[in-house]
Amino acid sequence: MIIRKAAFEDSETIAKYLLLAMEEIIYKFIGEKDSKTAYYFVLHFVESEKNQYSYENCFVAEENDEIVGAVSVYEGGRLHELRQPIIDYVRLNFNPDFDPEDETQRGEFYIDSLGVSPDHQGKGIGSKLLQFLIEEYVTQYNETLGLLVEDENPNAKKLYLKLGFEVVGTKTLVGKTLEHLQLKRE
Repeated sequence: MIIRKAAFEDSETIAKYLLLAMEEIIYKFIGEKDSKTAYYFVLHFVESEKNQYSYENCFVAEENDEIVGAVSVYEGGRLHELRQPIIDYVRLNFNPDFDPEDETQRGEFYIDSLGVSPDHQGKGIGSKLLQFLIEEYVTQYNETLGLLVEDENPNAKKLYLKLGFEVVGTKTLVGKTLEHLQLKRE
């Protein structure tokens, strides 16, 4: 398996996998539980540049010339700049009062979404993507990685803690309280 920077041509697959990770959040963004609308919403931003879901901020895991996982990561201090196109789009097309809470902040590289192909889940791909990010950001560049995890996802939290992340507090996103975890270089 190789992990590489994503390219525009990967957008359709990236959108599918990122949506797996944040489906409920996207439903809250668009105000409806329609998987097709949610997919095209995410695809629109993955294909576009200069936003938090853009392929520019993604890495993909590839095995036998097939993308089997994707992750979106960006500097937390750029959240407002990267989220503004999404806020503008949601306000124009779905909810004029859309005003999401800040899910990250300056001082961390934020793992926004990580998704693995349903056909390849349980094979350690998510763990390998996380280990790649830890090596890339924490080990090589002495940066802090951050992410949010839901109480309803104890297996993900267990994996994050095993990899060295620590709970540093809570954050609220679209009305949902999530645990905020970080991993810093020792």
